[in-house]
Amino acid sequence: MRRRLVAMVAGIALLATACGNPLAGGGEGGATGDIIIGSSDVGETLLLAQIYAGALRNAGAKNVTVKPPVGSREIVVKALQDKSLSLVPDYSGNLLRYFDKNTEATTPQDVYAQLKQKIPSGFEVLRQAPAEDKDLLVVTKKVADSGVRTFSDLGPRCKDLVFGGPGQWSTRWKDKIKSLYGCEFKEIRTTDTGGPVTIAALKSGDVQVADLFSTSAKIAANGFVPLTDDKSMFPAQNIVPLVAKGTLTPDQVDALNRTSAALTTDQLTQLNVQFSEEKRNALDIADDFLRRNGLKT
Repeated sequence: MRRRLVAMVAGIALLATACGNPLAGGGEGGATGDIIIGSSDVGETLLLAQIYAGALRNAGAKNVTVKPPVGSREIVVKALQDKSLSLVPDYSGNLLRYFDKNTEATTPQDVYAQLKQKIPSGFEVLRQAPAEDKDLLVVTKKVADSGVRTFSDLGPRCKDLVFGGPGQWSTRWKDKIKSLYGCEFKEIRTTDTGGPVTIAALKSGDVQVADLFSTSAKIAANGFVPLTDDKSMFPAQNIVPLVAKGTLTPDQVDALNRTSAALTTDQLTQLNVQFSEEKRNALDIADDFLRRNGLKT
């Protein structure tokens, strides 16, 4: 899966280096009592990792390390298996599909319930957050005002519209949107994964429909209109901690569960804005979030 915020990746990597966090290797967190928090190469998950770290320190954890980007989900899962990582932030829908490629679950409740059933031994998922960062189809105001507000509205209009999105769109969603909504776009253009190229193409009118993400502040800022996925083509993507079993104490699990309960999509959107647009320090952003939600004294 996805994502954007390349600048976030570089910024938190530099921050971790400046704080003396190890960039590679490291011992087994479960064996030493250290808690090592990793992430995929998704920029947003790095900011979430800092929030988790702050919550754990407030719960009394002494040795908490946030690593810079670890890599793809395959690499992250392997690191959790050998306990060179203790936990990572992840997205419920994509995590479920990683462990069960044939799942048909789409709602937050069904995705999470199946994820808890399908996750292999040696792992556990903690409480999922209300916050989601999921795919959206977004159109210009002009297209929306012409009567396109849902994916079903879009279906018969697709033949006249150019779509812009990530390179994997055709393999992942082209057939699905055709079968569910009868949508076959006039043209599918590879732009980027919810980033500046896609935004620019939608603003200029080079594309009229684009794949963006639910925590993107660029949607409202540019007057774009997200469409309602009325037949649930895209699965839920709630934020969820994926943990190597046995690496956290009950108090630490409780601290992360309370943190997840406080995290909403609106808050996550604002956190991303503060980091990527306002260029605030990631540790300060995480600290403010925890204090604002009564999770840090």
